[in-house]
Amino acid sequence: MIQKAIHSLSVPTRRDILSVLRNGELTSSEIASKFELSAPAISQHLKVLEQSGLVAMRKAGTKRYYRIRRDGFEELVKFIDQFWDTSLLSLKEAAEEEERRNHESND
Repeated sequence: MIQKAIHSLSVPTRRDILSVLRNGELTSSEIASKFELSAPAISQHLKVLEQSGLVAMRKAGTKRYYRIRRDGFEELVKFIDQFWDTSLLSLKEAAEEEERRNHESND
């Protein structure tokens, strides 16, 4: 699923759609109205986002409502965090080494 999520996020329009959905659920036509693309093109992007688990859709009559699936981002966040945690640890170690050097040169 993480592969699909990364692929979904590689397209700027899809990232923009996610930004639009950050504030809550919208119909596909409400989403499409915020873009210069056709409604069918936006629907295709929404389909990819749904298949990747980042967006959920529900039907109410003839309308389709879309919202962000926060739990769909969990695996992606865990993947990114493993690099962030390593970077933070490296930064901490470098800062501690610099502090040790400064302390030793002042003695």
